[in-house]
Amino acid sequence: MSTSATIGAAKPSPTPLINPSVIGTCTLPHTALVEAGRLRQFAHAIGERRPEYIDEDAARAASRPGLLVPPTFLFCLEMDHPDPWRWLTEIEVDLATVLHAEQSFVHHQPAWSGQRLTFTSRITDVTVKSGGALQFVVRETHVTNEHRAVVADLSSTLAVVRPTAPAQEEGR
Repeated sequence: MSTSATIGAAKPSPTPLINPSVIGTCTLPHTALVEAGRLRQFAHAIGERRPEYIDEDAARAASRPGLLVPPTFLFCLEMDHPDPWRWLTEIEVDLATVLHAEQSFVHHQPAWSGQRLTFTSRITDVTVKSGGALQFVVRETHVTNEHRAVVADLSSTLAVVRPTAPAQEEGR
């Protein structure tokens, strides 16, 4: 039986799934309208029962121009991009290899229904783990309102799993 690899020889390092040169890559900004109906549905889904999140009259009585936006709803609006996964295909990542790893946000001011929020994203980091079998890509998104005031900064980390080749049968 012959083998093409030398026993004990160093294995070549795998080609990274994501080229680190993509760090700094920006996506085109997109704007999303914050709709009261979607806010009520989201509030219901997460168990939010405070009136300023589900009742427009109560929100106005609390001196708000509309329903308050729950903090995590901004990630939903970020997905309103016409092609929310395009940035991954542009950096040559197969969506089938992507797992959600982490999200975080910093809120600078409240947002409410009726506003138009603009999302501007940039890839800020790419790291390799497990000898290249796993990579993490971090994308940060700056959210502003129609007055260009900063509403929030979002961070999303995706794990990209390197597909493995099926094990070859020996002796055949």
